[in-house]
Amino acid sequence: MKDIAVGVEPQDIGQLDQRSAAEAARHRRRGVLVGTLATAGIAIAVLTWAKWYPYAFKIPVVADSHSLGNSVLSGKASAPPSPSWTSTVEYSLAYMGSIWQALVAGLLVAAAVEAFLPASRLLALFQARRGPAVSTVSGGLLSMSSMMCTCCAAPVALNIRRRGVPVSSALAYWLGNPVLNPAALAFMAFVLPWQFVAVRVGTGVILVFGITLLVGRLAGGTSVAEPEDEPADAGTAADAVGRFAKALVGLAVRLLPEYAVVVMLLGGFRGLLFPDAGTLASWGVLAAVLLAVVGTLFVIPTAAEIPIIGALMAAGVGMGPLGALVLTLPALSLPSMLMVRAAFPGRVIVATGLAVMGMGLVGALAMTALT
Repeated sequence: MKDIAVGVEPQDIGQLDQRSAAEAARHRRRGVLVGTLATAGIAIAVLTWAKWYPYAFKIPVVADSHSLGNSVLSGKASAPPSPSWTSTVEYSLAYMGSIWQALVAGLLVAAAVEAFLPASRLLALFQARRGPAVSTVSGGLLSMSSMMCTCCAAPVALNIRRRGVPVSSALAYWLGNPVLNPAALAFMAFVLPWQFVAVRVGTGVILVFGITLLVGRLAGGTSVAEPEDEPADAGTAADAVGRFAKALVGLAVRLLPEYAVVVMLLGGFRGLLFPDAGTLASWGVLAAVLLAVVGTLFVIPTAAEIPIIGALMAAGVGMGPLGALVLTLPALSLPSMLMVRAAFPGRVIVATGLAVMGMGLVGALAMTALT
């Protein structure tokens, strides 16, 4: 006991250790609470600005007019334009003008999850400890409140997966955002025949709550371990703000340049991807297969599938082929699949894409049966 300071009893040292441990525990609990509240506050604020407030005004307008405007593919024309620099720029500007608020919201929420939210709270939110089925259902239900398009939800799906949320639950959140968006379903009910809503809900529920669970099994041993370093443990408020800024800039630098390039390419070549309505109307089953594939890869703003389907229907395309677009157009896109590839195994992303295409064909069959 020669190393014990003079005048300090061993029991005093033990009491000091206990007080230090208690203080550290209080500091951690405070950090967890502050981090959770900060993440929730940012999510509520940006979703109110980008989604909830605009939809509150738009839904009554659509209910009264029964229209969502022109097709983003062709505008007022009867068919998409041929590939050109002009068509590329026009589509890119129209697309970004529609989604920029939601994209900003998705990046801010994703950065907050990385910088502020303790993994224990995130995993509890997604019910990760209660098994794949419960966690998948939780991910799908949580997605219905954020209502983002597939590309805007991708940064959040990327970061919740990297923070330890199971594959099937993260997939359910990612796909549920565009597929089970309550506002988009309301728009569809006001603009299109009821059969489209029935097919969207039926195929969407199967995809989000069932197929994601099966696809998640492909992850096998690639599950991301629960992070060891909790944001709540790391220093002062200034440190937290610095982590948030670093996370936000990192997401923007990694995701946005590639995203912009792929959107421009898809938009510029949309005239080749989507044949004119007369051609589609004459192709029968082949048209449904083509639209299932193209719909899965193409990129659109939230609810843009509704005027696209409406324009094609008015031009004479059959209900069966159009049924292939009800799910595939909103559910996925090539840019969104590229955005999440750092957090999901390649085979999971490929399987998800193939599953969406397959459910698009199921949608085509169901639409034919209902009409």
